Amino acid sequence: METNNRDLHEVAITAIIVKDGGSTGASSEPQPNSSPEPKYLITRRSLNKKRFPGMWTVPGGKMEASDYLKLPKDTEHYWYNVLEQTLRREVKEEVGIDIDNIEYITSLATVHTDGSPSLVIACMADYVGGEIKLQAEENDQFAWVNLEESKNYQLLDGIYDELVMVENKRKGKKSEWQRF
Repeated sequence: METNNRDLHEVAITAIIVKDGGSTGASSEPQPNSSPEPKYLITRRSLNKKRFPGMWTVPGGKMEASDYLKLPKDTEHYWYNVLEQTLRREVKEEVGIDIDNIEYITSLATVHTDGSPSLVIACMADYVGGEIKLQAEENDQFAWVNLEESKNYQLLDGIYDELVMVENKRKGKKSEWQRF
């Protein structure tokens, strides 16, 4: 597949948002038994999206130059934590909640059918607070699910494996992406 520009990549960052046990705040029905196992926020992409309409994924989005250009530099030449700031902004815009403790999980690259190359940095983050308020043009449904429940959703290819990586990381086992 040809790319439009081999040096210029769209950069996106995503978050597997972890909420430990208790109530899930899910949009559908309440959970009959709250359990201590973690829940992960997944969202369904709006049907009008150009890429992967109606598929389930995790919140995130593209980094924009304005994410750092409007801020003072942290050192003489650099802005730091630009990906983390982008992820916090995207999660707040897309689903209306706050996150913290962002940790790297894996990365992936693709060339979309329009020839645009993308680099996606996948992270995990803790749910801090807020009520889910979906940005309609981005997502039309959400659910808090555990790993087993996630199998009941039409997840974008690779997301389930990222969820497994997060489960493993939370248990102290680090790994690179693979099929689980």
